[in-house]
Amino acid sequence: MIIGTLTIRLYAPWVHSLKEKRMEVKSLIDKTKNKFNVSIAEIEGMDTHQIIVLGIGCVSNDTKYVNSVLDEVINFIETNTEAEVVTVDMEIF
Repeated sequence: MIIGTLTIRLYAPWVHSLKEKRMEVKSLIDKTKNKFNVSIAEIEGMDTHQIIVLGIGCVSNDTKYVNSVLDEVINFIETNTEAEVVTVDMEIF
């Protein structure tokens, strides 16, 4: 079993309330779940207005497939939000 994890930290300077942040995060999570067969959740900084940290997981029996899916998720998130991607950490076990 191959497990891929991805942590993406985003900076959204226009967000000034937790309500705005929740709307952005929910939209991004829903779009990603609908397009890819991955698990995704906000994992850090829930009380910080302008920082969004998403954790994504993918399980398969093929390392190349996991790497491909996580790369596509990164590209998808970069193109579907106005937030700036600050860091991306990928691990495959």
